[in-house]
Parts: sequence; structure tokens; C-alpha cells
Amino acid sequence: MALYTTLHLHNVPAAREADYAAWFDGEHRTALARLRGFAAAERYEVAAQQIMPDIAQPWRFLSIYDFDLPSPEIDVPALGPLLAEARDVGWITDDETERLYTYRLYSDWKASPNWQPDEPYSGVSVILGNYVAGRFAEYQKWYDEVHSVEVTNVPGHVAMKRGELSTVQIEPRHYCPGDQLILCAQQSDDLLFTIKDFSARARGVSPSGIAMEPRSTSGSFARTVHYFNKISGNRFWPGGVAYGGDLSVYAGKD
Repeated sequence: MALYTTLHLHNVPAAREADYAAWFDGEHRTALARLRGFAAAERYEVAAQQIMPDIAQPWRFLSIYDFDLPSPEIDVPALGPLLAEARDVGWITDDETERLYTYRLYSDWKASPNWQPDEPYSGVSVILGNYVAGRFAEYQKWYDEVHSVEVTNVPGHVAMKRGELSTVQIEPRHYCPGDQLILCAQQSDDLLFTIKDFSARARGVSPSGIAMEPRSTSGSFARTVHYFNKISGNRFWPGGVAYGGDLSVYAGKD
């Protein structure tokens, strides 16, 4: 068994948002539950606050699907027909923005001391990133031992999981700008503060006095960053654990 995450980045036509939401939390979830290895699915809407405001945010909505799969080459594509139902009835904007990217995860969520087990998470940030050719091991070591700890210790950031673009993808396929996926979960009622302190720590000017290590040169600057707020009706932690559950089962899991 292996962990896989599929990102569905898309837009919904004006005045159809309620239709899409009802479908997602109704018949779509029912159909998802019949898929082999299905673990969780949640919806998000792009946040007004972004850490890199000059980067385009072409998608208003993001759905994240989590799986633990015995045979990804068989099971990953099974999500495609379910998403086609929304596309066929016109609930996904036909403007060439829709993207489906599937990643094989290196691990499940790794939590920081910021995680509050009795509170729901409020959103996620998504990095579609890359490493410099020939420096994969260095990039992984930096993220695992240094940067993941720095990022998830920022107030409002609580957990991270990462993965690599899968060889198995879902139609319709498009070029993916990021071979590496970095997902960071938030529990924050002030996302702007979280983003500002993240930036300040990276630049060494945070009022907290905490400064991040210099960014590893093994990480490519060819990356996009997107912050989303959670909007789906069921308050579950990714992986199917209710938000009142114990995320410590994920901490340190490799």
C-alpha cells in the first residue's frame, strides 16, 4: 500500500457554486466511498492572502483526494469518471484552467507543536515545486530535517506532508509545473499574520526573534505557491481522522 494525493484545481461557473458544493458533499462522497483505497476528500477556496502575491492564482477552488492504494496504476484513474460527472453537467468551468495532478506521498502528515487537536484546521497551502537536477537527496534532507520544521513552527502552520509527481495521472492530462508537492495545513484565524510572520522569519526580521536557515540552493525557484481556505462541509483532517482525533499518530511517520 502507498499514499497518494490528487489535487483537483478548477473553477466553477458563476451561480453554480451551491450546486457543486451539494454534489461534492452528497452523491460525490457516496461514490468516493466505493473507491478502493479512498481515505478522504476536502474542498478549499483560494485565499485573499498570499505569500507571493505576484504569482498568478488561476483557480478559485481546490479539491484534495487522499488514497492508500495497493495498485495505483489501476486505482488512481478510477477518480476520473467521478469528476467527469461534474464536468458533464457544466459545474466545472470550461476555460482550460482545470488541472488534475496526482502525487505519491513520501509520508503522511507530520505535525508540529502548533497542532491543536481540539480545533479544526482552517486551510492548506500548496507548493508545486522542483529540485535542482542532480540534488534530489540534498533537497529531501533539507526539507525533512530543516525546512519542514521551520515552516510548521510558524504560528498558524501545524503540519506538512510532501510527495513526488506520480507516473500515473488522471485524464484530462496537462503539463504540471511542479515535480514536488508540499502541502502545509493551517489552524489560523488570522492567515495574514501567519503569512507575514512566515515571510519575516524567512528574511530574519520576525518580531519573534526566530530566523529561518538560508534557503537550500538544491530547491529550484521554479515553483508556485497557493493558499486556500477550507470550505467543505465535513470537518475532517486529511487522511480521514476527525479533527477531534489525535494527529500525533502521524507525527514523525516516515
